[in-house]
Amino acid sequence: MNTGVNHTTGAQLRARLSDSPDVYLHKLDLAKNAGLLIEFDQPAFRQSSFLDNRVLTPATKGAWLPLSAVMTAASHANNLRPLHYIFHAGHVGSTLISRLLDEITGVLSLREPLPLRTLAELYDKVDPPNSWADNLQLTTLARALIQLWSRGYETTHSIVVKATSTAARVAAPLLTLQPASRALYLNIGAEPYLATLLAGPNCGVDLRGHGPGRLQRLQRQLGVQLPPLDSLSIGELAALGWLVESWTQQDLLREFGTRILTVDFDQFLNNIEAGMRRFIQHLALPQDNAFLAQVAHSPVLSRYSKAPEHPFSPNNRTLVLAESRQRNKVEIARGMQWLEQMARTYPAVAKVLEQS
Repeated sequence: MNTGVNHTTGAQLRARLSDSPDVYLHKLDLAKNAGLLIEFDQPAFRQSSFLDNRVLTPATKGAWLPLSAVMTAASHANNLRPLHYIFHAGHVGSTLISRLLDEITGVLSLREPLPLRTLAELYDKVDPPNSWADNLQLTTLARALIQLWSRGYETTHSIVVKATSTAARVAAPLLTLQPASRALYLNIGAEPYLATLLAGPNCGVDLRGHGPGRLQRLQRQLGVQLPPLDSLSIGELAALGWLVESWTQQDLLREFGTRILTVDFDQFLNNIEAGMRRFIQHLALPQDNAFLAQVAHSPVLSRYSKAPEHPFSPNNRTLVLAESRQRNKVEIARGMQWLEQMARTYPAVAKVLEQS
C-alpha cells in the first residue's frame, strides 16, 4: 500500500469521512500532523482481530490527510450510534467477548484502533517538556475520535470499541466526554493472570515492552521511585502488569460507578449465557433471545479469538493454564511474593489487593 498522500484518493476519502465508517481513520502521525485514512467495510471490521498495521494489504486504498481536515470532518460526522467500550488487563478474554458481541444483530465492534493507543500515549505526556498537546487540544482530539468511532451503518445499533490492554488509562477522559457511554472492564485474579501471561511463548517480549510504561504509572500512583525494571524477574514483571491494570480498574470504578461493569473472565466462562445477558443489559444492546439460547455453543468459543484460523476452546485454556502453573511455578511464586511485599510496604497496594 502507498501511504503517501494520494490527492485524488485523499479527496475522495475526505468527502466520505463524515458519513461512512467505510472511511476509517487508521493512524495518527503527530510529527506530520496528519491522519491516515483507509477504505474499509463492515465484513472487514468483523474479521479483524486488531485494527493495526495487520489490516493493511497491497490492495488497501488510503491516503494521508492533514489532521485539521480530519478533525473538521469529524466535527460534522453523521449516522452516529451509541458508543461503548471494552477495557481490560490483557490476556483476559476481551477479544473473545468482543467477537461474541459481534454475533448480536446491530453490534459493530472496533478492536484495538491504533488512534486510541496514540491518544493514551499523548495523555501520558501532557506535561512539558515532552508534550505534543495541551489538555484542551487532547480533549478536542478525543472528541473527534469519539465522533469517528460512533459512525454506524444503516443496520448498526451500537458500536463497541475494544481497547488495547494498556489503554484503559485513557478511559476517564473518554467516558467523561460522552456521559452516555458505558464500559465492560475485564480482569482475573493475580495468580491466574500470572499463569496466563507466562504461558505465552513471547511473554518476555510483551512484558518487557510494556514494562517501562507500567513502572512509570506505578511510580506516579505511589509517588515514589521504585527499583529499575532490570531488577524484576519475568514473573515479577507479570505481577507489575496485573497490579497497575487492576489499580486503573479500581480508580475507574470509583469515578464512574455503575457505568462500568467489571467482568472476571474465569467466572464468565462458568456461565456464558448469563454473562452475555449481563453485557447486553449493561450496554443496552438489542435483546436477542435466540442468540442467548445458543451462545454457549457458539463457534466463536471453539477458535482462538486473536487468530480464528486456529482451534482453541475453554477446555484448551484450562489445559494451557495447568501446564503453565507446572512449568512456571517458580516465576509465578516470585510474582505473587512481589505483590505481597509491595502490599506490606505500601498501604495503597494492599488496598488494591484487598479489593481485587
